[in-house]
Amino acid sequence: MKVAFIGLGIMGRPMALNLLRGGHAVTVWARRAESMRPLADAGAHTADSPAAAATNADLVISMVADAPDVEQVMLGESGVVDALALRDPGAAPLVAVDMSTIAPAAARRIGERLAAHGISFLDAPVSGGEVGAIAGSLSVMVGGDAAAFAFAQPALACVGSRVLHIGASGAGQVTKAANQILTGVGVLAVAEALNFAACNGVDAGRVREALMGGFASSRILENHGQRMLDRNFAPGFKAWMNQKDLNIVLQSAHQQGVFTPLTAATSQFFNALVGNGLGEEDSIAVLKLLEGLSGVAGKDEGSAS
Repeated sequence: MKVAFIGLGIMGRPMALNLLRGGHAVTVWARRAESMRPLADAGAHTADSPAAAATNADLVISMVADAPDVEQVMLGESGVVDALALRDPGAAPLVAVDMSTIAPAAARRIGERLAAHGISFLDAPVSGGEVGAIAGSLSVMVGGDAAAFAFAQPALACVGSRVLHIGASGAGQVTKAANQILTGVGVLAVAEALNFAACNGVDAGRVREALMGGFASSRILENHGQRMLDRNFAPGFKAWMNQKDLNIVLQSAHQQGVFTPLTAATSQFFNALVGNGLGEEDSIAVLKLLEGLSGVAGKDEGSAS
């Protein structure tokens, strides 16, 4: 399959590489030319615009920051829709897949606008972070037309080990929003528990080990909890991205009149994290915020916690 891949950040770059490894012909585009070099070195073609990338593609995948970015690369100047005038008149209809995390309402709006141009659109956000993107083991949650999903599935299987069609347009983003409720609250809960243990003079590593054997065990406690203990705040999923995703949940909940108290409280912690200049660190840096509010400094700040 000929795939155009748009957006080569922390997640997009390894996802595009996995498509190449899966035998697909990949053309890439990114705002920064240097982001395309590793893909070109691996055998991908490069393009100077989303439209150029999509001209000969069967499938277009975008992995960008937020809804305005999706709209720009799909519908803006030199966007994917502009490729339609350049494509072979006998070419099959184009299928576009957005794997970014955006609001469900935005996904539906973009899908409707693309449909008016004859382009099928799937919202297919992912979970699994940079580790999952590199391993090709992401969870992919898809909303949109079932026939378009069946067409895109062989490509999506190269980036995800669990690829599920959830329902109509927007359903993928609703699922991802639910995922972000669980992971956002979960990261904060693990940080709070480990900080509580340390502030009581107990080895937080031993506490984590004990909790891993009971009902409190989770992948967040296993993975993020260990990274907290290691003071490894290198970004796999940046704090500002978590802030953005929780805001999507709150906006969507407000539109529907849905009560989301834990999300609201957790969102305030990530707002504070970003406000304290830690937005570029991993979301687990919320531990630093809790340590500061508890009157202790982390090991990376010069004293034992």
